Amino acid sequence: MSKRDHRPGVTRRAFAIGTGALAVSSVASPLPLRAQAGPIRVGLIHPVTGFVAYNGQQSRLGATMAIEDVNKAGGIKSMGGARLEAVLGDSQSKVEVGVSEVEKMNEAGVAAYIGCFQSPVGIAATQAAAKYNTPFLIDVGASDLLVSRGLKNIFRLKPGFGKCVDDGIAALGALNKAAGGAAKSAVLVHESGEFGTGTAKLLAGKLPSIGIEAKELIAHDNPTRNFDNIALRIRSMAPDIVMMSNYGNEYMLLARTLFQQKINVAGMFSVLGGGFNYKFVKEMPDVAQFMMDTNHWFNPRSAAAQALKKRVEAGGALFTFEVYLSYSNVMLLADALERAGSADKEKLTAALASSTFKAELLPYGPTKFTNGQNEGGRPGVMQVLKGDIEVIAPAEFASAQAVFPRPKFT
Repeated sequence: MSKRDHRPGVTRRAFAIGTGALAVSSVASPLPLRAQAGPIRVGLIHPVTGFVAYNGQQSRLGATMAIEDVNKAGGIKSMGGARLEAVLGDSQSKVEVGVSEVEKMNEAGVAAYIGCFQSPVGIAATQAAAKYNTPFLIDVGASDLLVSRGLKNIFRLKPGFGKCVDDGIAALGALNKAAGGAAKSAVLVHESGEFGTGTAKLLAGKLPSIGIEAKELIAHDNPTRNFDNIALRIRSMAPDIVMMSNYGNEYMLLARTLFQQKINVAGMFSVLGGGFNYKFVKEMPDVAQFMMDTNHWFNPRSAAAQALKKRVEAGGALFTFEVYLSYSNVMLLADALERAGSADKEKLTAALASSTFKAELLPYGPTKFTNGQNEGGRPGVMQVLKGDIEVIAPAEFASAQAVFPRPKFT
């Protein structure tokens, strides 16, 4: 990013989201490639408008902060100090727009893409990028279809919903066993797209292995403005567990509706709950209390993660998973560029495929890509306790003991 972007009176959040990068909509024709020490363009595709705009803005914040940090540290040293330059794109939560952004960014000469938050957009965008053999790093998309189509240009550092479901089921089983089998049935509420439907089906298939019956899977549209009828259905079935897989607004609205109607359950346990974050806890502390989620999370014992958290919060933003996942993907890309010594697409793809990048912000094992999926990626299991989000599993990263079953409403 150039010095002219650092204007007085502009907050870090406003700077990261609105400035300091090349907006793809301003690109009218292919830009000439520069010498090796020139900028390396990175395409960032996120839904910064639309029904998940907050999540997209958080993703963009994390990515642009990382680009700033790489450049401040001297750029890509093996390429003569080449600086990273963000090319910003807005998918608008629409598949066709995400594909269009890929095409525009290709004309702008990007070396790699990072995105797209939503799985359906990511599936289409990665397919479009594959035509140009351009590396595409998935920062948040959870669907395992992203990495199961044989495309060589896709790399996902984080775990997908298959791994998250496996780890979530194991954690819930351990909690339930310790509680003497308090939970015997569950209702699953999920958004009707690829992410929610795929996650819910996997959960329903695995719940019997821990002695819990899946009574019903209830799908909802995006957006959904009212969950009263779904809450009534849940009350009538009287499950011990309510499991949720949906995006932020619907996640928080459903949780608030069940809280207001005082529907008693042993636990509310989500897998990849889009609204389980500091924003939720800050805005609805009573609703969030005791809720649990299996999701992407930072390593609470990492000094680097804690330092980045303070920086993000000092800029007026919240340290949600979108921030540190997108940040980590930029650092993964920078590491690959450093080792490749080139932005050549084939060399960069090979460097990513052989990466042993240390994701120090995250509770991961060693990075190892197999068919584009990092086998070292794993989720955390969290619970809201006393107004904060605590890690309750895996044990080596835990910051608190779980409360299960949760206290009943009176």
